[in-house]
Amino acid sequence: MRIGIDLGGTKIEGVVMDATHSILARRRVPTPQGDYSATLAAVADLVTTLEREVGHARLRVGIGHPGSLSPFSGLLRNSNSTCLNGKPLKNDFEHLLGREVRMANDANCLALSEAIDGAAAGAASVFAVILGTGVGGGLVFNGALVSGANGIAGEWGHNRLPWPRVEWDEAPGPACWCGQHGCIETWLAGPSLAADHERLHGQALGTEAIVDAATRGDAAAEATLERYDDRLARALAHVINLFDPEVIVLGGGVSRIDRLYERAPALWSGWVFSDEVRTRLAPALHGDSSGVRGAAWLWPD
Repeated sequence: MRIGIDLGGTKIEGVVMDATHSILARRRVPTPQGDYSATLAAVADLVTTLEREVGHARLRVGIGHPGSLSPFSGLLRNSNSTCLNGKPLKNDFEHLLGREVRMANDANCLALSEAIDGAAAGAASVFAVILGTGVGGGLVFNGALVSGANGIAGEWGHNRLPWPRVEWDEAPGPACWCGQHGCIETWLAGPSLAADHERLHGQALGTEAIVDAATRGDAAAEATLERYDDRLARALAHVINLFDPEVIVLGGGVSRIDRLYERAPALWSGWVFSDEVRTRLAPALHGDSSGVRGAAWLWPD
Protein backbone atom coordinates (compact mmCIF):
# COMPACT_ATOMS: atom_id res chain seq x y z
CA MET A 1 0.00 0.00 0.00
CA ARG A 2 1.02 3.61 -0.52
CA ILE A 3 -0.33 7.06 0.21
CA GLY A 4 -0.84 9.78 -2.37
CA ILE A 5 -1.23 13.42 -1.33
CA ASP A 6 -2.42 16.19 -3.65
CA LEU A 7 -1.37 19.49 -2.11
CA GLY A 8 -3.63 22.02 -3.79
CA GLY A 9 -4.19 25.71 -3.31
CA THR A 10 -7.61 25.29 -1.68
CA LYS A 11 -7.68 21.64 -0.57
CA ILE A 12 -5.35 18.81 0.35
CA GLU A 13 -6.52 15.38 -0.70
CA GLY A 14 -5.04 12.08 0.44
CA VAL A 15 -5.69 8.48 -0.58
CA VAL A 16 -4.40 5.04 0.25
CA MET A 17 -3.88 2.87 -2.84
CA ASP A 18 -3.42 -0.89 -2.63
CA ALA A 19 -1.55 -3.33 -4.87
CA THR A 20 -4.58 -3.73 -7.15
CA HIS A 21 -4.67 0.08 -7.63
CA SER A 22 -7.92 0.35 -5.66
CA ILE A 23 -8.47 3.30 -3.32
CA LEU A 24 -8.95 2.01 0.23
CA ALA A 25 -9.31 5.37 1.98
CA ARG A 26 -9.76 8.99 0.97
CA ARG A 27 -9.74 12.22 2.95
CA ARG A 28 -9.85 15.93 2.06
CA VAL A 29 -8.99 18.91 4.26
CA PRO A 30 -8.81 22.65 3.52
CA THR A 31 -5.37 24.04 2.69
CA PRO A 32 -4.21 26.59 5.28
CA GLN A 33 -3.92 29.84 3.36
CA GLY A 34 -0.55 31.56 3.32
CA ASP A 35 0.80 29.51 6.26
CA TYR A 36 3.73 27.22 5.50
CA SER A 37 4.00 25.58 8.91
CA ALA A 38 0.26 24.92 9.08
CA THR A 39 0.39 23.37 5.61
CA LEU A 40 3.13 20.97 6.69
CA ALA A 41 1.14 20.03 9.78
CA ALA A 42 -2.07 19.50 7.78
CA VAL A 43 -0.33 17.06 5.44
CA ALA A 44 1.30 15.19 8.35
CA ASP A 45 -2.05 14.91 10.15
CA LEU A 46 -3.68 13.65 6.96
CA VAL A 47 -1.05 10.93 6.55
CA THR A 48 -1.57 9.84 10.16
CA THR A 49 -5.36 9.76 9.72
CA LEU A 50 -5.13 7.67 6.55
CA GLU A 51 -2.73 5.20 8.14
CA ARG A 52 -5.00 4.84 11.16
CA GLU A 53 -7.98 4.26 8.89
CA VAL A 54 -6.37 1.34 7.03
CA GLY A 55 -4.57 -0.04 10.08
CA HIS A 56 -1.02 0.26 8.74
CA ALA A 57 1.80 2.58 9.79
CA ARG A 58 4.76 4.02 7.92
CA LEU A 59 3.29 3.61 4.46
CA ARG A 60 5.17 4.99 1.46
CA VAL A 61 4.12 8.59 0.74
CA GLY A 62 4.06 10.47 -2.57
CA ILE A 63 3.11 14.14 -2.73
CA GLY A 64 1.99 16.20 -5.71
CA HIS A 65 2.46 19.93 -5.29
CA PRO A 66 2.34 23.20 -7.23
CA GLY A 67 5.62 24.50 -8.59
CA SER A 68 8.81 22.46 -8.75
CA LEU A 69 11.70 21.44 -6.53
CA SER A 70 14.99 22.95 -7.64
CA PRO A 71 17.52 20.18 -8.35
CA PHE A 72 20.21 22.70 -7.39
CA SER A 73 19.03 24.13 -4.06
CA GLY A 74 16.38 21.62 -3.02
CA LEU A 75 13.97 24.52 -2.42
CA LEU A 76 10.50 24.83 -3.90
CA ARG A 77 10.04 27.45 -6.62
CA ASN A 78 7.51 28.59 -9.21
CA SER A 79 4.47 27.82 -7.03
CA ASN A 80 1.38 30.00 -7.26
CA SER A 81 0.88 29.03 -3.58
CA THR A 82 3.60 31.52 -2.84
CA CYS A 83 4.05 30.64 0.85
CA LEU A 84 5.74 27.41 -0.33
CA ASN A 85 8.36 29.15 -2.47
CA GLY A 86 11.91 29.17 -1.17
CA LYS A 87 11.15 26.46 1.37
CA PRO A 88 12.82 23.02 1.73
CA LEU A 89 9.47 21.30 1.31
CA LYS A 90 10.76 17.77 0.72
CA ASN A 91 13.20 17.88 3.60
CA ASP A 92 10.57 19.28 5.94
CA PHE A 93 8.03 16.59 5.03
CA GLU A 94 10.64 13.86 5.50
CA HIS A 95 11.56 15.27 8.90
CA LEU A 96 7.91 15.45 10.01
CA LEU A 97 6.97 11.99 8.71
CA GLY A 98 10.23 10.27 9.58
CA ARG A 99 10.65 8.56 6.21
CA GLU A 100 11.58 9.14 2.58
CA VAL A 101 8.94 11.10 0.65
CA ARG A 102 8.69 11.25 -3.13
CA MET A 103 7.43 14.47 -4.65
CA ALA A 104 6.49 15.82 -8.07
CA ASN A 105 4.67 18.73 -9.63
CA ASP A 106 0.89 18.28 -9.60
CA ALA A 107 0.64 18.25 -13.42
CA ASN A 108 3.36 15.59 -13.53
CA CYS A 109 1.26 13.51 -11.16
CA LEU A 110 -1.75 13.95 -13.46
CA ALA A 111 0.37 12.83 -16.42
CA LEU A 112 1.69 9.77 -14.58
CA SER A 113 -1.76 8.68 -13.41
CA GLU A 114 -3.35 9.02 -16.82
CA ALA A 115 -0.42 7.33 -18.59
CA ILE A 116 -0.45 4.30 -16.27
CA ASP A 117 -4.15 3.46 -16.00
CA GLY A 118 -6.09 6.43 -17.30
CA ALA A 119 -7.08 8.04 -20.59
CA ALA A 120 -3.58 7.56 -22.06
CA ALA A 121 -2.95 4.01 -20.82
CA GLY A 122 -0.69 2.19 -23.28
CA ALA A 123 0.61 5.35 -24.96
CA ALA A 124 4.38 5.79 -25.08
CA SER A 125 4.30 9.60 -25.01
CA VAL A 126 1.82 11.63 -22.98
CA PHE A 127 1.41 15.33 -22.23
CA ALA A 128 -1.02 16.22 -19.46
CA VAL A 129 -2.46 19.65 -18.80
CA ILE A 130 -4.09 21.17 -15.75
CA LEU A 131 -6.56 23.88 -16.75
CA GLY A 132 -7.65 25.20 -13.37
CA THR A 133 -6.87 28.25 -11.27
CA GLY A 134 -3.47 27.99 -12.98
CA VAL A 135 -2.14 26.13 -15.99
CA GLY A 136 0.48 23.40 -15.72
CA GLY A 137 1.83 20.56 -17.82
CA GLY A 138 3.60 17.26 -17.34
CA LEU A 139 5.41 14.81 -19.61
CA VAL A 140 5.56 11.02 -19.50
CA PHE A 141 7.66 8.97 -21.90
CA ASN A 142 7.63 5.16 -21.88
CA GLY A 143 5.87 5.12 -18.54
CA ALA A 144 8.33 7.41 -16.75
CA LEU A 145 8.09 11.07 -15.80
CA VAL A 146 10.36 13.45 -17.69
CA SER A 147 11.71 16.04 -15.26
CA GLY A 148 14.48 17.60 -17.38
CA ALA A 149 17.94 18.95 -16.63
CA ASN A 150 16.52 21.89 -14.69
CA GLY A 151 13.51 20.10 -13.21
CA ILE A 152 11.00 22.13 -15.24
CA ALA A 153 9.99 19.81 -18.11
CA GLY A 154 6.39 20.45 -19.10
CA GLU A 155 6.18 23.96 -17.59
CA TRP A 156 4.07 24.96 -20.54
CA GLY A 157 1.85 27.48 -18.79
CA HIS A 158 4.66 30.03 -18.50
CA ASN A 159 5.56 30.18 -22.15
CA ARG A 160 3.93 32.99 -24.09
CA LEU A 161 0.78 32.23 -26.02
CA PRO A 162 2.10 31.44 -29.54
CA TRP A 163 1.03 33.16 -32.75
CA PRO A 164 -0.73 36.08 -30.98
CA ARG A 165 -3.72 37.56 -32.78
CA VAL A 166 -3.63 41.33 -33.23
CA GLU A 167 -7.41 41.50 -33.68
CA TRP A 168 -7.88 40.07 -30.18
CA ASP A 169 -5.25 42.34 -28.63
CA GLU A 170 -3.15 39.38 -27.47
CA ALA A 171 0.22 41.16 -27.42
CA PRO A 172 1.86 41.82 -25.04
CA GLY A 173 -0.95 40.14 -23.10
CA PRO A 174 -2.00 40.27 -19.44
CA ALA A 175 0.59 40.47 -16.67
CA CYS A 176 1.36 37.12 -15.07
CA TRP A 177 2.27 36.53 -11.43
CA CYS A 178 5.59 35.06 -12.66
CA GLY A 179 6.68 38.51 -13.84
CA GLN A 180 6.12 38.01 -17.58
CA HIS A 181 3.27 39.09 -19.87
CA GLY A 182 1.03 36.98 -22.07
CA CYS A 183 1.84 33.59 -20.52
CA ILE A 184 -0.43 30.75 -21.60
CA GLU A 185 -1.74 30.68 -18.03
CA THR A 186 -3.01 34.26 -18.38
CA TRP A 187 -5.24 33.12 -21.26
CA LEU A 188 -6.23 29.54 -20.45
CA ALA A 189 -6.69 29.34 -16.67
CA GLY A 190 -10.28 29.38 -15.43
CA PRO A 191 -10.05 32.92 -13.99
CA SER A 192 -8.38 34.03 -17.25
CA LEU A 193 -11.35 32.80 -19.29
CA ALA A 194 -13.69 34.80 -17.06
CA ALA A 195 -11.42 37.86 -17.22
CA ASP A 196 -11.32 37.71 -21.02
CA HIS A 197 -15.11 37.65 -21.16
CA GLU A 198 -15.42 40.62 -18.81
CA ARG A 199 -12.70 42.59 -20.63
CA LEU A 200 -14.35 42.25 -24.05
CA HIS A 201 -18.04 41.99 -23.15
CA GLY A 202 -18.37 43.79 -19.82
CA GLN A 203 -19.98 40.83 -18.05
CA ALA A 204 -18.54 39.35 -14.85
CA LEU A 205 -19.35 35.66 -15.32
CA GLY A 206 -17.62 32.48 -14.16
CA THR A 207 -16.62 29.68 -16.50
CA GLU A 208 -19.75 27.58 -15.92
CA ALA A 209 -22.01 30.59 -16.46
CA ILE A 210 -20.23 31.44 -19.72
CA VAL A 211 -20.64 27.87 -20.98
CA ASP A 212 -24.33 27.83 -19.98
CA ALA A 213 -24.92 31.16 -21.70
CA ALA A 214 -23.24 29.95 -24.90
CA THR A 215 -25.40 26.81 -24.84
CA ARG A 216 -28.49 29.05 -24.71
CA GLY A 217 -27.30 30.97 -27.77
CA ASP A 218 -25.69 34.01 -26.13
CA ALA A 219 -23.46 35.51 -28.82
CA ALA A 220 -20.97 37.13 -26.43
CA ALA A 221 -20.44 33.91 -24.47
CA GLU A 222 -20.04 31.94 -27.69
CA ALA A 223 -17.44 34.43 -28.92
CA THR A 224 -15.50 34.05 -25.66
CA LEU A 225 -15.47 30.26 -26.00
CA GLU A 226 -14.40 30.51 -29.64
CA ARG A 227 -11.42 32.61 -28.58
CA TYR A 228 -10.62 30.06 -25.89
CA ASP A 229 -10.87 27.15 -28.37
CA ASP A 230 -8.47 28.96 -30.69
CA ARG A 231 -5.97 29.81 -27.94
CA LEU A 232 -5.98 26.26 -26.58
CA ALA A 233 -5.41 24.88 -30.08
CA ARG A 234 -2.45 27.21 -30.67
CA ALA A 235 -0.92 26.45 -27.29
CA LEU A 236 -1.26 22.68 -27.76
CA ALA A 237 0.08 22.90 -31.32
CA HIS A 238 3.26 24.31 -29.80
CA VAL A 239 3.52 21.22 -27.57
CA ILE A 240 2.89 18.87 -30.50
CA ASN A 241 5.64 20.56 -32.52
CA LEU A 242 8.08 20.11 -29.61
CA PHE A 243 7.17 16.76 -28.02
CA ASP A 244 4.76 15.15 -30.55
CA PRO A 245 2.82 13.15 -27.94
CA GLU A 246 0.46 10.31 -28.80
CA VAL A 247 -2.10 11.58 -26.28
CA ILE A 248 -2.77 14.93 -24.62
CA VAL A 249 -4.90 14.66 -21.46
CA LEU A 250 -6.75 17.61 -19.96
CA GLY A 251 -7.53 17.93 -16.26
CA GLY A 252 -8.73 20.73 -14.00
CA GLY A 253 -12.04 22.55 -13.87
CA VAL A 254 -11.92 24.01 -17.39
CA SER A 255 -11.30 20.52 -18.82
CA ARG A 256 -14.98 19.76 -18.18
CA ILE A 257 -15.99 21.94 -21.15
CA ASP A 258 -16.96 19.17 -23.58
CA ARG A 259 -16.56 21.21 -26.76
CA LEU A 260 -12.78 21.52 -26.27
CA TYR A 261 -12.18 17.90 -27.32
CA GLU A 262 -13.72 18.53 -30.73
CA ARG A 263 -12.82 22.16 -31.35
CA ALA A 264 -9.12 22.19 -30.40
CA PRO A 265 -8.11 19.21 -32.60
CA ALA A 266 -10.13 20.67 -35.47
CA LEU A 267 -8.11 23.88 -35.20
CA TRP A 268 -4.58 22.84 -34.19
CA SER A 269 -3.55 21.40 -37.56
CA GLY A 270 -3.22 24.98 -38.80
CA TRP A 271 -0.14 25.38 -36.60
CA VAL A 272 1.27 21.83 -36.35
CA PHE A 273 4.23 21.25 -38.68
CA SER A 274 2.88 18.01 -40.16
CA ASP A 275 0.69 16.92 -43.04
CA GLU A 276 -1.55 15.00 -40.61
CA VAL A 277 -2.05 15.14 -36.83
CA ARG A 278 -2.90 11.91 -35.04
CA THR A 279 -2.38 13.15 -31.51
CA ARG A 280 -5.48 12.34 -29.45
CA LEU A 281 -7.02 14.85 -27.02
CA ALA A 282 -8.88 13.31 -24.08
CA PRO A 283 -10.31 14.27 -20.68
CA ALA A 284 -8.63 12.77 -17.61
CA LEU A 285 -10.25 9.40 -16.95
CA HIS A 286 -9.86 9.77 -13.19
CA GLY A 287 -11.06 13.38 -13.15
CA ASP A 288 -10.24 15.35 -10.01
CA SER A 289 -8.70 12.22 -8.44
CA SER A 290 -6.04 11.78 -11.09
CA GLY A 291 -3.46 14.00 -9.39
CA VAL A 292 -3.68 12.23 -6.05
CA ARG A 293 -3.50 8.84 -7.76
CA GLY A 294 -0.41 10.01 -9.63
CA ALA A 295 1.18 11.04 -6.34
CA ALA A 296 0.69 7.48 -5.09
CA TRP A 297 2.20 6.21 -8.36
CA LEU A 298 5.46 8.00 -7.51
CA TRP A 299 6.06 4.70 -5.68
CA PRO A 300 5.65 2.21 -8.55
CA ASP A 301 4.74 -1.44 -8.12
